[in-house]
Amino acid sequence: MCIGVPLQVLECDEQYALCAAGGQNERLNVLLVGQQSAGTWLLAFRGSAVRVMEEDEALQTRAALAALDAALKGENTDRYFSDLAGREPELPAHLRAGLKESQE
Repeated sequence: MCIGVPLQVLECDEQYALCAAGGQNERLNVLLVGQQSAGTWLLAFRGSAVRVMEEDEALQTRAALAALDAALKGENTDRYFSDLAGREPELPAHLRAGLKESQE
């Protein structure tokens, strides 16, 4: 399985960007996205930047990839799902209404 990974530009010229995130450094081809300024987040896939990302999307994606990595290692993932851990799941309101109707 191949997954795109968000990386942040450290420096960039017309063809390549030196990027880093989470201890990972990579030289990316930027011909698809053009020259980018330092601090810009790029979605990296197989050595190329495939699109520019907003910072919040990049950080959420990195957190999701960290959760996936933890799950694959058999580690507890509660810290990645603090909004869900320690409570019973709830149906959305539109599904609860349908459930009430079917029980009547």
